[in-house]
Amino acid sequence: MLISRQRTERTTAGTRPFALPALRHPTVSRLLEDHRALLADLLDGLGSPLHVVLPEVFEENVGRLGRAFAGAGADADILFAKKANKADCYVRSAAALGVGVDVASTPELVKALAGGVPGHRIGVSGPEKDDTLHTLAVQHGSLVAIDSLGELRRLAGTARGAGRRARVLLRSRTADRSGSRFGMSRGEREAAVALCAELDRHVELQGFSFHLDGYSAAERALAADEMIDHCVDARRRGASTARLVDIGGGLPVRYVEPRRWEEFLAQNRPEHYHAGKDFKDFYPYGGQTAEQAAHAIMTYPVGGGESLAAKARRHGIRFVVEPGRALLDQAGFTLYRVQQVDDRRETDGYAIVTAEGSSFSLSEQWFNSDYLPDPLLISARPGADELFPACVAGSTCLESDMVTWRKVGFPRPVRRGDLLVYLNTAGYQMDSNESPFHDAALPLKAVLRLDADAAAPRWRLDGI
Repeated sequence: MLISRQRTERTTAGTRPFALPALRHPTVSRLLEDHRALLADLLDGLGSPLHVVLPEVFEENVGRLGRAFAGAGADADILFAKKANKADCYVRSAAALGVGVDVASTPELVKALAGGVPGHRIGVSGPEKDDTLHTLAVQHGSLVAIDSLGELRRLAGTARGAGRRARVLLRSRTADRSGSRFGMSRGEREAAVALCAELDRHVELQGFSFHLDGYSAAERALAADEMIDHCVDARRRGASTARLVDIGGGLPVRYVEPRRWEEFLAQNRPEHYHAGKDFKDFYPYGGQTAEQAAHAIMTYPVGGGESLAAKARRHGIRFVVEPGRALLDQAGFTLYRVQQVDDRRETDGYAIVTAEGSSFSLSEQWFNSDYLPDPLLISARPGADELFPACVAGSTCLESDMVTWRKVGFPRPVRRGDLLVYLNTAGYQMDSNESPFHDAALPLKAVLRLDADAAAPRWRLDGI
């Protein structure tokens, strides 16, 4: 009894975890509530960690986002940013829905084509692309975002050699991002427009794009406003086909309830993390939804007070948008098996749970951040309810291999053989940092579909 009271006092004194439950799509809830045995079997058979990917949720997100742009009065072409997840099933879904894919490498372009996306619906971004990527893009009629005068000349040479005409956007630095490593300065942009006219037989200028970090709707809207003006100016100079503005991605995902998120930020301190880890910045887990952000960008007042969408319509401009994380919202989750539990509650006030796998297979890409939503515990055998503070470590020899630095308040003691479920991990968390360190196999992806009239989910391994 005394030991239990000491544990409670120690937890309350400094390490009592703050609950940050993840939002759950109904399909995810149904899988976790009604099909736990299947998930456990998949983990047993395919290994830990295991990524579960849900293309039907991705497809819902595509429809929802398309309606958000249309509702704001904007004409917008959606290109799924493939870099956000390597799973081939999402490319297949994009192809079936008639939306495009944004790629930035030759393998990504090949996968998009193999998944059934026609070349004219593929956008090729990334700085200073190599000649192989240029060649494939030209041969398949993809839209290429050009980053410099030198790249424009190289692409034109590739198109000339192929006897084709390359479709291009000119990526331009915005007025307040003059120091960016991406895109052209004002002088370079003006020279590029002139060069497009000179090389008109080999390149077709279709519009302008830009690069921004972050989720400011105002900043993205103002950057897009600049690009509309560039299109108008280019048409004035003879480029009649300059009618596209690519606004990139930058549409957020809401992982947790906004009120809960604000409360988390207010109480957050280094002692809430293993080893007093002090994170300086977090992804906005409780911010706007992608649909709200799309509406805010398109309705943002630009010159004269008219909305961005209205100005675009007036000038005959169509938008291109490249969401990655936003289309993957709730479209996948990650399972880990618990390998060991080091119960340090008597000395440190919390336990260290070692998962079978590493943090390379689940990591937040937001500038050295922690993936914050609470993982769910699926116990291998019944146990009494008891607050069990613990962080989650990977099973490698690296001190920094922490799947969850934050001390999570599990509802009962975690034991070897239990399962941890990390929700909503499809958008960048699954494979941006994956590594075969220690000769470990890369995690597999199981594609699940839970159709409304199906008694049980259908599953297969991902792969084209």
